[in-house]
Amino acid sequence: MDQLSVEFSSDAGTHLAVDGISFSISAGESFALVGESGSGKSVTSLAILRLLDPRARVTGRILFSKAETEDWLQLPEKAMIARRGRDAAMIFQEPMTALNPVMSVGNQIAEAIRVHQRGLSREEVRRRVIEALTSVSIPDPAQRFGDYPHQFSGGQRQRIMIAMALVNRPSLLIADEPTTALDVTVQAQILELLRELKQQSQAALLFISHDLSVVAQIAERVAVMRRGRIVEMAPCAQLFAHPQHPYTRSLLAAVPTMRSNRDLPLAPQENIPAHYDGALVEVSNGHWARIFR
Repeated sequence: MDQLSVEFSSDAGTHLAVDGISFSISAGESFALVGESGSGKSVTSLAILRLLDPRARVTGRILFSKAETEDWLQLPEKAMIARRGRDAAMIFQEPMTALNPVMSVGNQIAEAIRVHQRGLSREEVRRRVIEALTSVSIPDPAQRFGDYPHQFSGGQRQRIMIAMALVNRPSLLIADEPTTALDVTVQAQILELLRELKQQSQAALLFISHDLSVVAQIAERVAVMRRGRIVEMAPCAQLFAHPQHPYTRSLLAAVPTMRSNRDLPLAPQENIPAHYDGALVEVSNGHWARIFR
């Protein structure tokens, strides 16, 4: 991704939701975008798949390299439809709204296969659906093929969403807050499942979250977003140990611990000096931050 910007226009004026961000993800790598609500994380993920409202103005380049590099922002819509779900797929935050409540989960996954793999027999499609459900540890997948979303638990519905995203073996998997609605135990199971499936498929994983404690468990590199811009980017362990930007430090301070003073608010929002709003500079190997030098 190179200098991606997203601008929304309305009667009230224009709003720059994403402001010239750049990053890359390698095959088999986990990369996280973190920041508070409204920082531009989800807009970035939707821009990659060109799922934004047509009135959004998207500029920059989204470069996807498989056999050859192509800019997805320049593709005709028909070509983009062929790539969406096949080369890149998304796991949405809330499976009960993403899944069709009046369609069996087996048929929903089967539909994702038929869109991109035409000519398969009904038996072959069913076999692949059961294989996908098995890979995400849904019990008795053959018997549950015809069940509906409401007949599964929250964690199982999220596993079904992961199966649907992975069934065509995409090179890029985008997970937008995939554990937010889950309890801590199920959350840990989903994160472990994502790690295992990523290693097996060698897909690149873009993980979107506001929760740094979750990011620490899944990401190898992290970019911190604030007001549509990346303010810091580094290997995960390095960012947690040596944050360089005041906003990153405030996010880390917002994670409660047993030593947190419950009489004080978490992460007081400080006024960030102007010299922390310049260009990204490399403060150490692979660690970039907006600081004055």
